[in-house]
Amino acid sequence: MLSVCQDVQVVPRKAYHPDSRRARLGFLSTTPRAYVDTFSTAMEQCIADTLASAKIDLVIASQIDTALYVGAFRGTPSIFEEVEIGVIHDQFFNSGSLPARLRGGLTWVKYNRFLAKLLVDYRACTVVSDRERMILQQRVRHDIPVEVIPNCVDLTQYLNVTEKPQPDSLIFTGSLTFRPNYEAICWFLEMVFPQLRAQIPGVRLVITGEHANLPLPEREGVFLTGIVEDVRPYLARGWLSIVPLQSGGGTRFKILESMALRTPVVSTTKGAEGLDAQPGVHLLVADDPQEFASAVLSILLAPALRQQLVEKAFDLVQERYNWRTSMPKYLELVAQVTGISG
Repeated sequence: MLSVCQDVQVVPRKAYHPDSRRARLGFLSTTPRAYVDTFSTAMEQCIADTLASAKIDLVIASQIDTALYVGAFRGTPSIFEEVEIGVIHDQFFNSGSLPARLRGGLTWVKYNRFLAKLLVDYRACTVVSDRERMILQQRVRHDIPVEVIPNCVDLTQYLNVTEKPQPDSLIFTGSLTFRPNYEAICWFLEMVFPQLRAQIPGVRLVITGEHANLPLPEREGVFLTGIVEDVRPYLARGWLSIVPLQSGGGTRFKILESMALRTPVVSTTKGAEGLDAQPGVHLLVADDPQEFASAVLSILLAPALRQQLVEKAFDLVQERYNWRTSMPKYLELVAQVTGISG
């Protein structure tokens, strides 16, 4: 960070403990209790001290975990970067059982009101997809500009990865401590992977990221790497990348990384949501377990289809999801908020 920043201050992160006293008291607060429990006075003071010691033209609060410290920089031009609302929206509106709906409804109401209160103090905000913008504008009361700045990759960081794809290998990247990832991989291992092994007994799946010893369906051919220093070689070695997400919001960085490394993707509709990608052209999309398995098999067994997908997907990332092409739009927003151009 010091290679691009004048100064970097580090504050220990407070983990969320649902059973802590603060978290329990959070049930009585209008603020979602996860933020009540994890709010750091040390972080708040660090921000205030930084503003007091230097002339700051703009504060960029990245995601809600930092946006909630707006009290420390209120009055300074600020952007709330990457507002996320899709996950909580879907948890409530797609919940099945009555207990899940009641719990999801309480979370949704508190988060909605908390977000609306936060946005009052910002001059603009960004979201990563048109869907996130639509939900934010329809569900949350606010009157500040909302700009879509999609997740992007620095394509130059992927061009020098030399690993070769290994036949019959699947790759899934993402921490299983993120619930949508955990639900996705459980669904895949339970409903899809046995079908693949029945057709190609040697097919294997590599899962990268923190797994926290969470229980998974027992299957042969599944390898957990844990946290890796660099995920790019793993993605490049995969014959294809799977994104079987059932919930969540935003755009999928794991898909963009795969495309940048010329690794084809099979995803659910939810997994590919927010991306300007055309099913059958840039990736394959399937929601039914049998259809998902068929899509995976079609890439495993047809090198020509694989090559066609990776070429189109790489072109898409280069044109639409490359920071070199997206950054000017972001800098335009910065100029509007600060009144400083160039």
